[in-house]
Order: sequence, then C-alpha cells, then structure tokens
Amino acid sequence: MDLLTQLNRAMTYIEAHICDDLELSDVSKVTTYSPYHFGRLFCYIAEMPLSAYVRKRKLSLAAMELQSSDISVIALAMKYGYESADSFTKAFAKQHGATPTATRQHAVFLTIFPPLTFQIKIQGVQSMNWRIEEKEAFEVFGVERVFGNDEVTLVPDFWTELRENGEYERLCQAAGATPNAPGMHGVNAVCGYSEVPGDRFPYMICVVKKPTSNTDGFKTAQIPKATWAVFRSEKHDHMGTAMKELLDRAYQEWLPSSGYAWAAAPDMEIYYTTDDGKYVEEAWLPVVKK
Repeated sequence: MDLLTQLNRAMTYIEAHICDDLELSDVSKVTTYSPYHFGRLFCYIAEMPLSAYVRKRKLSLAAMELQSSDISVIALAMKYGYESADSFTKAFAKQHGATPTATRQHAVFLTIFPPLTFQIKIQGVQSMNWRIEEKEAFEVFGVERVFGNDEVTLVPDFWTELRENGEYERLCQAAGATPNAPGMHGVNAVCGYSEVPGDRFPYMICVVKKPTSNTDGFKTAQIPKATWAVFRSEKHDHMGTAMKELLDRAYQEWLPSSGYAWAAAPDMEIYYTTDDGKYVEEAWLPVVKK
C-alpha cells in the first residue's frame, strides 16, 4: 500500500471504532508501520498527535449527538470513553468553549473536527532543493531528551539550554568537533532512533562518533545503513522554524508523490556552514524506493 492509502485506511478504522478505547497499536495494525513509527508519521503529516485527533473526533461527535438527541451527559461520557461526567465536561468545554449542559440549553457555536482525508498536497509555488544520498551505518553520541509529538516547538529551547549550560561545548570537545563544520562533521541532531511508548519521540543533539571520541556521560545511538532524501535550506533562524518548514514540506508535499516510501529509520537534522560562508540546514528523511 502507498502512504496515502495507509493513512486513509487508518482514518476509516478510527471512524468505525471511535467509541472504543483506541490505542496507537490498534490503529497502526491496518498499516505496514509499527505503532511508534505510524505515530511519528501521522504527526508529521497531520501536524497533531494521533491521540489529539481521536480526542477531537470523539468530542465533535459527542457535541453533535448532544444537540440531536436526549442522551444524558453521563451516558455520552461513557460512550466516548470518559471515566466520569466531570472529566468529559472539562474536555468538552476546552474544545467547544461551553459545557455540555450549556450547549444543550443555548445556541452555542461548536468546534467540530471532521474526519481527515489525506490527499497529495500540490503547492508548486516554492521549489524544493533535494537529493538522494546513501550512507553506511555509523554511530552518534550526544545529549538526549524525549518530547511529546505535540512538543516540537520546545526543541529549539533544548538547543538553547545546552548552549547555556555548557553541554554543547563539552560535546564538541568530546568529539573534537567544530560546531558548524561542513556536512555531518559538526553538531547535528537525530530523531526517532529508538522506540518510546505513546505519542513521544527521542531527540538527540549529537556528533558522529570517531575512534578518538570520549563518550563518557553521553547517550549513544546506532544509525543504520540507509538511503535518505535530503532537503536543503539556507533560510536560518534560532526558533527552529526553517527546519520545521523543511520537514513539513518533505512529508506533506514531497513524500506522497515521490515514488519513495518512508523507511522506519531515524530522521536527521544537519547544520553547517559552506566554504563560501553560507549557513545550511538539511532535513534527512529515511526512504526506500517503491
């Protein structure tokens, strides 16, 4: 199955089982991906964790049922997987801006999220600078943090923290690395190199391990032999928006129509300065030819 077919099958499965206690593993079983890798892929393309999407759909259906029937609030809460009327009311009010009782008694504008349907996104306005690159297996080491799939905006703060607390400099010294050295020889990042439970992913600010590297006190990770689609940008900022834009466009626009499938391997972020002084950011997506 191609990527869009798998995503749409997953959405159909969710709608058919929306009143069940849906887990990531339940949804991923209709795809070829593991729960962890499907969760990552969905979040990249839908721009929200799967758990958030399921919650929004349940609360949307609950709101419509509340207005079109005389079902009790507690019965509605139980139907859509909430343990109590209180927890349901809090979640309902957070999405819709009004409690279930107020919604039934007054004309309230509701926030309804329809089912997602995935299609090829055609932009055409801005070209994408990309290439295919193969690399043998290698090892990296660095400082790791685990983020929720809805916490991507916190990643730039992680970089800032390491620069301010001295860990960034210590990492450079341990590797004998120059921060903005060309290619993969400086300080970079890898994501998704190991599986963690739930809608979360491991992220490591790292350097390539060499025979002379001192890895004491750092996390290590094996990067397998793989083929990567590499996307390049010379638009840099300290808020991480340039890298996020690269990743978003790669997953949403390029991947569905590329003739490649996403491979269950780490993503990489490469940062360096070219010989002529240009600062470059590269997003590396693991792929396999269909």
